[in-house]
Amino acid sequence: MKQHLVQRELTCEGIAPIGGGTGAGGGAANGASGKARRRRTVTVNAAESALSWLHARGHLSDRRFAAGELLRADWERAQLAPRVTMRWEPVRIGGGSGADLTPGERQIAAKARFDGAVATAGPGLEDVLWRVVCAGETLPLAEKALGWPVRSGKLVLGLALDRVADFYRLAK
Repeated sequence: MKQHLVQRELTCEGIAPIGGGTGAGGGAANGASGKARRRRTVTVNAAESALSWLHARGHLSDRRFAAGELLRADWERAQLAPRVTMRWEPVRIGGGSGADLTPGERQIAAKARFDGAVATAGPGLEDVLWRVVCAGETLPLAEKALGWPVRSGKLVLGLALDRVADFYRLAK
């Protein structure tokens, strides 16, 4: 598969599109003293997920693709991926102001959004969402693992992503 390298902004919540922000009004760019901090960017391969492959070939609309990427972002922010060992990151003491969320609170909020989106998709659709969007499986592998007929996964994934897009209130 051909790489599609793009620049993304590195924020405290993870990797965000440049200029997209989190809707906080640019608060992350200014420190407490009002001085502008230098923005850190990273180069990522946007063609790495199974959803981007489907989107690039016209099998997913922009709305469905955005819903899947939001779901995957919440899954990653909530740190729901399996771990091999214990987390050895230091505990942060003396967090920010009351308006800022601590990393633990952001993680809890992301998990709540993820759980809400999966619950909105409904029973039977959460399996294909998790396999394709979160675990990065291809549709043929997910269909085989779930015991579905060939080429049925695209239709079911589309239905699930439509419901997730409704949960995230993405414009139609």
